[in-house]
Amino acid sequence: QVQLVESGGGLVHAGGSLTLSCAASGIIFRLSVMGWYRQTPGQPREWVGHIFSGGNTYYADSVKGRFTISRDNFKNTVYLQMNSLNHEDTAVYYCSAKYNLDDEGYWGQGTQVTVSS
Repeated sequence: QVQLVESGGGLVHAGGSLTLSCAASGIIFRLSVMGWYRQTPGQPREWVGHIFSGGNTYYADSVKGRFTISRDNFKNTVYLQMNSLNHEDTAVYYCSAKYNLDDEGYWGQGTQVTVSS
C-alpha cells in the first residue's frame, strides 16, 4: 500500500520561508520521480516541480529561483524548500510519486500553505 504523507504546511508572512516534507512508503523511493503540485479552490492542480531519481530538478517558472526540491533516499522523503513566499503561493500543496512521468502515480493528502500579506 502506497502512502505519501505531507507535512510542514502552515501560515507564514509574505517574504518568509517554509519547508514541506513528504514521507513515502510502499514504493521504491530511490527509483521514483517525486513531484510537488499545488491547488487553489476552483483552479486546476498546478505543477510546481519534480526531482528525478538521479537528483535532477525542474521547476515551474512561477517558483524558479525561490523553491528548491530535494530528496533523502535513506529517509524516503522529499522536501520542498520555499523562500520569498508571496500571497500567490497560498494553496494546498501535494506531493506525487511515479516511476515515469506519464504514469498517473500516487498522491498525498495535501498540506495547506497560507501566505499572509
